[in-house]
Amino acid sequence: MSSTASEGAAELGRALAAIPSPQINAIPIGPLQIHFYALCILAGVVVAVIWSERRWAAMGGEKGTIMDMAVWAVILGLIGGRLYHVISDAQLYFGEGREPIRALYVWEGGLGIWGAVPLGAVGVWLVARKRGLSMSKLSFAIAPTIPLAQALGRWGNYFNQELFGAPTDLPWAVEITPYPEGHLRPGMEFGVTTYHPTFLYESLWCVLLTVFLVWAGRRFEGSLQGGRLFALYVMGYCAGRFWIEYLRVDPANDFLGMRLNNWTSIVVFLGALAYFVWAGRRIDSFSTAVVPHGHDAGTQVFGATAGSEVSDDSTVYSAVDSEESGSGTQNGSSEEAGTEYHPSPERSSTEGSTANDAGDTGTDSGAKPE
Repeated sequence: MSSTASEGAAELGRALAAIPSPQINAIPIGPLQIHFYALCILAGVVVAVIWSERRWAAMGGEKGTIMDMAVWAVILGLIGGRLYHVISDAQLYFGEGREPIRALYVWEGGLGIWGAVPLGAVGVWLVARKRGLSMSKLSFAIAPTIPLAQALGRWGNYFNQELFGAPTDLPWAVEITPYPEGHLRPGMEFGVTTYHPTFLYESLWCVLLTVFLVWAGRRFEGSLQGGRLFALYVMGYCAGRFWIEYLRVDPANDFLGMRLNNWTSIVVFLGALAYFVWAGRRIDSFSTAVVPHGHDAGTQVFGATAGSEVSDDSTVYSAVDSEESGSGTQNGSSEEAGTEYHPSPERSSTEGSTANDAGDTGTDSGAKPE
């Protein structure tokens, strides 16, 4: 009797301590369904963009730059993440009895980080290349924000009751219930309701990785340029994902005795490590531009239109060729000087201008640019 009572009390304690399953995974608004999975992903994106903007501005970049890049990064990231999931788990969508159209149902879960980050980075690169911005500096600003976004996004798996780990009776186990129709979810065992909350393990790992990257970026800022801080993020995530993947019991393709994501973690980790070493030998060769072409204080001149007439404060001329600019402005013609008109940037571009610049262009030294 004593033994039975003790076992019953222990079972009750485990049940009370376990993470309960969410009863709903979406909010109905008329004919629409707002899925919590999508809200978790969106929350991660918003936090990452806002924080990246603050870090970028602190590095001297213009406000709004990250927001502009986020549009392409998010679109391409979602496409890349979904493509990796569908390709690596093709058996879930194609074949006899399957519905290929469900490959487009992103709200049901299934975004592979291995496809999301690379294709999202392509979106950032496209905008950076067009504006002449340094990918080295951008990656430094963005690196710590991505694992934080992942930490929030992983909770979408909790609301979908998916990607859980092996059965366990630990106090922090997550309760998993069968589908409303009655059949078991992928990975469930008959009669077992509590499993390892791998979503929570990965979320906590990503939070710790975020803290580490922030510390490392401040402590070793000079030596982690050239994309090395981003490579450090990739290596850190791969290390955590490797052991977390072992706990998962959802169906997955195996290769030589390991899940596909384990092999992906190894390959990506080695690639990031190789880049980390390679970039460390040529840090000084990376671009450091944090403002777009024509907005850099060192290439802008503020010139008078003619004689004693001072140009409008909102007019900014960006020197394309310094030699032509020097000779052309002496003749009083800004068009002949090979200059290109640009709207005034959001932040002042006067710092770095010299007295010689003003003299060559005929600018009154007392003129104050916007």
